[in-house]
Amino acid sequence: MEKVKVGIVGLGRSGWDIHGKLIGSLPDKYQVVAVCDADKNRREEAEKKFNCRSYLDLSSLLKNEEVELAIIATPSHLHAPNAIEALKSGKNVVCEKPMATKLSDADLMIETAKREGKILSVFHNRRYSPDFLKVKEVIKSGKLGRIVLIKMNWSGFGRRWDWQTLKKFGGGTLNNTCPHAIDQALQLFGEKEPEIFCHLERTLTLGDADDHVKVIFKAEGASMIDLEVTSTCPYPHDMWSVMGTQGGLRGNAQELHWKYFDPAKLPAREVETKPTPDRSYNSEQIPWEQEESWELSKDASPGQLGFYIDLYDTLRNNAFLAITPESARRVMWAIERCHHLGGM
Repeated sequence: MEKVKVGIVGLGRSGWDIHGKLIGSLPDKYQVVAVCDADKNRREEAEKKFNCRSYLDLSSLLKNEEVELAIIATPSHLHAPNAIEALKSGKNVVCEKPMATKLSDADLMIETAKREGKILSVFHNRRYSPDFLKVKEVIKSGKLGRIVLIKMNWSGFGRRWDWQTLKKFGGGTLNNTCPHAIDQALQLFGEKEPEIFCHLERTLTLGDADDHVKVIFKAEGASMIDLEVTSTCPYPHDMWSVMGTQGGLRGNAQELHWKYFDPAKLPAREVETKPTPDRSYNSEQIPWEQEESWELSKDASPGQLGFYIDLYDTLRNNAFLAITPESARRVMWAIERCHHLGGM
């Protein structure tokens, strides 16, 4: 099949270290034919690496008729205007997260893509994370029973002082890191619209945006999700803690463990009102079936490469778009709601 000709817009941490490397890992499917960046040294580096054309600005790159897919990897506050300009020029677009800094801009991006008849996807690559896929699989299996609570914790301790700590550039942990975590949370939450609680704080960052985020998602008939993303936790918790009526799961991106039991094997019990014989609390041995585990080192899934593998199938074989802009809009809705509730 014909390679997809790519233009990378922005050669910073994301454009160069993530998208550039992923595209470079799929040489049979993609070819970088153009890049643009304000930094001359970055442009020259890309010319040598990809043997491509380079441009100072987006408008010049979009005039390159070879470019079929524009990857928008510019600062967050530029995502919406850059993506809309690319769509209007006749390019398909992959936009870095966050999709936009306002929900209304996300809606305009979706409207533009539909009007122009072009594909718009958002780089929610964490849907392809092997640990997330395994957590989904275990929950879907029913082994853990009804899921009562899913705790997600992305924690560490450290300061930042780059542009992503400044509100004027759409920075902050909620806009920056949380789109990945919120996207995973909403995938696990299901189709219902969640009631959201959010608390935001500025703690260690040198900028004026948030770097400590607490979000709770709840709805009748849905599992509650407790999400924490913080820069002020010197003793990091498990990334995953799933609590069910028949078992539970814990772990991180490297390894997961879960155990469960068959409720039919529990002895029959009735509520008693008389004193216990030995003045103790009720207790019994739960007949755990077994403890299972997963290790990243033994996982054969393609990881975030799966995003571009699936996108290629969409562009060349008309396959269903895996990361739809509507699903990314749901993340934007949650983020905007959190900004309102969190007061930052």
